[in-house]
Parts: sequence; C-alpha cells; structure tokens
Amino acid sequence: MHQLTIFDYFKQEFKIDKPLRLIELFAGCGAQAMAVRDLGIPFEHYLICEWSINSIAAYKAIHIDDDTDYSQGLTKAELVDILADYGISNNCKEPMSRESISRKGEEWLRFNYNNIKATHNLVDITKAKGKDLKIVDKDKHIYLLTYSFPCQDLSLAGKQNGMSKGTDTRSSLLWEVERLLNETEELPQLLLMENVSQVIGKKNIADFQMWQNFLESKGYSNYVKVLNAKDYGVAQNRERAFMVSILGDYVYRFPEPKELTKCVADYLEDEVDEKFYMNTDKAQKLIDTLIETGKLPEDGGVKKVGYIEKGTGEHQSNQVYDNQGISPCLSASDKKEPLKFI
Repeated sequence: MHQLTIFDYFKQEFKIDKPLRLIELFAGCGAQAMAVRDLGIPFEHYLICEWSINSIAAYKAIHIDDDTDYSQGLTKAELVDILADYGISNNCKEPMSRESISRKGEEWLRFNYNNIKATHNLVDITKAKGKDLKIVDKDKHIYLLTYSFPCQDLSLAGKQNGMSKGTDTRSSLLWEVERLLNETEELPQLLLMENVSQVIGKKNIADFQMWQNFLESKGYSNYVKVLNAKDYGVAQNRERAFMVSILGDYVYRFPEPKELTKCVADYLEDEVDEKFYMNTDKAQKLIDTLIETGKLPEDGGVKKVGYIEKGTGEHQSNQVYDNQGISPCLSASDKKEPLKFI
C-alpha cells in the first residue's frame, strides 16, 4: 500500500476541472452517487452495473427522473428473452431463470426493463465488455469509476472465502474489473474502491497487493486508508477501507477526522407509534437483563440495547448502542438468523 513520503508533497493534486461522468460498478442503490451529490460536485449518472432488481429499482427511484416507457413496442415474450439475457437477479446470489421470469406478469417485466434502461445499466458484470464503459472525449470529461465489489467473502460476518482470482467467490468479482480495464481503450481518470476493512487484512492482503500492482501497471497511483464513519460526522462505529486511484503521477490526501457532534438519539423520533415496539416476553426479558447488568438505566435512558437470543456480548452482534451514544456496525441478517432491534 502506498504510504505518503516526502516526495509526495512535491506531486500535483488531481483537480476535477471538467464535467464528471460517474460509472458505478456493483452500484447497489447508488451510495457513491449520493456521496458525490452531497459533496456538491456536478456529475452525470453515466453508467451503472447492477443485477439485483430491487437495487436497480431503488437506484432509479432515488437518482433518476425518467419515466420513459422504453418497453413500448416489445412483446411479453421479447421482454422475457431480454431480461433473461441481461442476467437479472432477485436474490443477489444467482440470476433468475428464464422460466421464473416468464411466470411474471407483463407489468413486472416492463417495470424492470424500464428501470434498467433508465439507469443505463450493464446489469451483469461478467457479461460486460470494456467497450461498454464508453469512455470517450477525455479532453472534455473526467470519468470516475467506482467498484465496491461484494464483501460477503471478506467480512467477518461471512464465510471468509476470500477474493482470489479464479476462485468463483462473490468477492472475486473484483477481477472482472481488471478484465474491463484491460479491454477498454481509454482508462477512467479516477477509480474509487470501498469495502470492509478485511480487504486489506492478513488473509486477503496478498490478493489486494496483486490488485494494486495491476493498477500501477496501468499507470494509476493508489492511496489506501481505513476510515471510520464516527470520525466523519456519522454516529456509527463503522470502519471501511477506501482506495483512491488516480491515473498519472498525482498525490491524494484523505480528509482529516472531525469531531462528532451527534449521537444516535439525535436521529430518532421523539414519539414513535406503538406498532413499532416489541411487546413480547423475550423483549421484556432482554430489557430486564440489560437493566440488571447496568447496560440499560432504570430511568429509561438508553445507553445500550442488545441482540435477541444470540451473542456473548463480546462482539457487535450483542450491542447496538455504546456509552458514546453511537451505533456499532450492524451485521446483516436474513430469515435464518435471529431478530435484531434497536
């Protein structure tokens, strides 16, 4: 990983002095687009690559004001063929089969097709080609490509199968980005990666170094740092690794931490409808236990709230608030996991 040296202070900082075109691989609901928007940087939603139909719908609803019916003139059979070829997914684990898509109603087919077209979506990164990135007129535009590839095989909450090339794990989809960058004739000037901190942990550091070496061979200068959300104005203890890669011999300095002025309570409503409360014996037992152990004051003020039925108290799964009034990074759960509440 690149560490700043005295020589870096003589390097030029990269300036965004042209219209920005944003390409979001593994786009999700568009968190990177939100960040660029909130920074006040004018940009164009140029391309995304996302196969989850729910994420695509969310991206469209949040970012894109386009109600064009791109499906007009297409039959239901044609829409089935197109969506199946795209490789859309309804569970983020595998593409939907043509048979399952064909069982959907015509309204559903048109809705999802229109979302894909409106978001300029490449859908399945394994099918995308370098030419699909459409990086042209770099004298007129700056291209920012983001690639927050799947973390399931890196995170402590997952099976930690890693991201090694050729292993066919979800996190190894990183190497599809390598393929795209090798295939495109013009490279984006800026790359941004965000992932769990384990991406540069002991188990994955060799693969991550290989990735950095590849980028350097393409002419990028890489800058890596683990940042914590609580150091940048968000009341959550959430560490993430970031890498900024700049095409050329430029320097990048990560922003300095700032004092946290909010706690979780600042985000909560003062009055909450009764339907959102858990009125069960298990919930009450948990609250009584927290009061007995001093984690929840008897006067009702919340310092810590726990995790139902599971956890030892030694990791994030058993805590939601801490004594600083901030939230730890919450683990994802599905229907097989115990419930959590805050």
